[in-house]
Amino acid sequence: MATATNPDAAPDPGAASPALLDVRDLYVEFRTRDGVARAVNGVSYRVDAGETLAVLGESGSGKSVTAQAVMGILDSPPGFVTGGEIRFRGQDLLQAAPEERRRIRGARMAMIFQDALSALNPVLSVGAQLGEMYEVHQGMKRKDARAKAVELMERVRIPAARSRVGDYPHQFSGGMRQRIMIAMALALEPDLIIADEPTTALDVTVQAQVMDLLADLQREYDMGLILITHDLGVVADVADRIAVMYAGRIVEHASVHDLYRAPAHPYTRGLLDSIPRLDQKGQELYAIKGLPPSLTAIPPGCPFHPRCPRARDRCAVDRPPQYDVAPGRTSACHFWEETLRDEEPPHDR
Repeated sequence: MATATNPDAAPDPGAASPALLDVRDLYVEFRTRDGVARAVNGVSYRVDAGETLAVLGESGSGKSVTAQAVMGILDSPPGFVTGGEIRFRGQDLLQAAPEERRRIRGARMAMIFQDALSALNPVLSVGAQLGEMYEVHQGMKRKDARAKAVELMERVRIPAARSRVGDYPHQFSGGMRQRIMIAMALALEPDLIIADEPTTALDVTVQAQVMDLLADLQREYDMGLILITHDLGVVADVADRIAVMYAGRIVEHASVHDLYRAPAHPYTRGLLDSIPRLDQKGQELYAIKGLPPSLTAIPPGCPFHPRCPRARDRCAVDRPPQYDVAPGRTSACHFWEETLRDEEPPHDR
């Protein structure tokens, strides 16, 4: 029988040395005219050097807000970190001076944004934007910085990089723009990269190329990688561990093998069942009923209970803690054992 741990603590995979990134009991809220939106509610996870953590969940689950809090780029107001710790190599970033956070951001941790066309400056060439990293952080002269920009473009496999370094973002395809974003994140060889939906709006072939590129670069630099996505197919081959988020909480935390083999939370089960399968050609696709809750009115008890096929009276009252399912694995479900035992989900296939 599993025991309950600290209500929202993530599993600690072991080492005595500090994690590369250790997020502890993080809370973030947005104060709006319509009320307080509690976007992140006690999130904890850690990432070590060379490790890939995938953060999964529907839109609005708090994945990107957590990443923005880690990077220190929340729009404030209306966003505020109201509790918790964010430790990077043992240093609590929430207690660091703004100048120190700016020094770490970009140089030691970097972020790849979801929409490359919006994230890149449309009136500057890609070479100027890549070179700016070296000019600002390393004091390079513009000519030397441009040469480094060409090297970066070649490293992320952009054809004819030398002749294209003066081109503007709109002159590149979506896949090439995403490679430029990856190059920008890699410019100063950071220890940690956060990739926020890096394959959104790309076709399947380009998605695979971008993910292969990220994996190759991660091995080359021994970087930690946080991959934020709602696509379980994207992470199956690249992640070491997965944290599943719902309504601002991590509801399941497990190794990629364990989670895909046998999920221990009904929400994770629903996400997996929503993936199209070749052996069910012509059948209706499964979808989780209902919608995620408003973050200004998260229901009491388990926030997933209004949509959960296993919900019971207890679920509407008692907020489930993080139960220890196995070493390094947790589930925030009172009835996780039933979900884990199921070979087939409780709903009709």
